Formats: sequence, C-alpha cells, structure tokens
Amino acid sequence: MTSTNIDIARTYFQAVQTGDMATLGGLLDEAIVWHQPGANQFSGEHKGRDAVFQMLGSMMEASRGTFAIDKIHALMANGDLVAATIHFSGRHDGASMSMDGVDLLRITDGKITEMWLFSGDPATEDAFWG
Repeated sequence: MTSTNIDIARTYFQAVQTGDMATLGGLLDEAIVWHQPGANQFSGEHKGRDAVFQMLGSMMEASRGTFAIDKIHALMANGDLVAATIHFSGRHDGASMSMDGVDLLRITDGKITEMWLFSGDPATEDAFWG
C-alpha cells in the first residue's frame, strides 16, 4: 500500500507540474478536504473537488500563471499518508515568492481525500497572495 500511495502522490505532482487537469481530477476525491495554510485570500478549508479546482484556478490567475511547484525533493509514506517536501514559487506585479514547503496527502482507495499544506515562510506567502 505504501509504494502504491507514493506512486499516486508522484502522479499527482506530475499532473500539477504539467497542468494535466484530467489526471488531477481523477486523483482528487470528489469530497476532498484541502487545508490551505496562512492568513490570505486562499487560506482555510476548501471542501470538494470543485472548490479545490476553483481555488487553484484563482491562484493561477492571481500569479499570472507563474505559480508552480518547481521541485519535489522527497516523497515519504506512512500508511494512508504521504508527505512531500517540495519547493514552490510564483510572481506577479513586482512581487515574488520562492520557498520550501511540505504537502501531506491522505490517500484512500486510490484517491486523495485530504491535503494539508505547510509553507516554509508563511508571512512571505501571505504577502504574496494578499
């Protein structure tokens, strides 16, 4: 199960990096709960695949299409959880961010059912997103 969950997480990150929305949609559970960190316009709990897609689309719009996960450093699994150490960045209107983070995915029956994100520099990320 652990290696299967790592494969699912790896496929998820590849879909995010390449903009493969069909694959991404197939991996996210319809009732996913997404925990976005910080104190900015995107922070909080987003419930359901449609709400997550709306948030991600708004992030791409706000970043003028530059928000990206640049690097996946490591994927580590423990049962139904997969932790990913990543690097992400974005820029818009003279503002930029570039930092490490951790994404924690709960995978149940081949679908991502819950996601927690952690930012290496929450104040910079909040300032970036507004």
